[in-house]
Order: sequence, then structure tokens, then C-alpha cells
Amino acid sequence: MSDNVYAVSKVVGTSKTSIEDAVQNAIATASKTLKNLDWFEVKETRGLIDENKVAYYQVALELGFRYEK
Repeated sequence: MSDNVYAVSKVVGTSKTSIEDAVQNAIATASKTLKNLDWFEVKETRGLIDENKVAYYQVALELGFRYEK
């Protein structure tokens, strides 16, 4: 591994389907503007309840992206 420098961005992804889809949605959207995404860490999971059922999953992530040399 070379000597890289990273920045961290915090994002929240949502999905009506699953936690995994919420993670994928967050990464897909962030990757449109952030280059060199290398890793993610799930910091929080939560959801919205509507009529006693899960309506939305929400996942707070930290995304690590590498600075270009």
C-alpha cells in the first residue's frame, strides 16, 4: 500500500427496500461528484415507520476518498 491521503464525507442513503439498497444508493449518488472513492463505514442505521410497518431504511455512512497525488 502506498502513502495515500484520504478525506471523509458523511452521507445518508435511503431506500424503501433494504439497508443494503440504502448503502448502494448513497454510494452511487456520491460517486457522481466524488472521485477516488475507496471505502465506506456504516455509522448509523435507522428507519421510518408508517402504519406499523417499515416505510424507509436510512443508513448514515462515512465515505473515504483518496486525494490525487
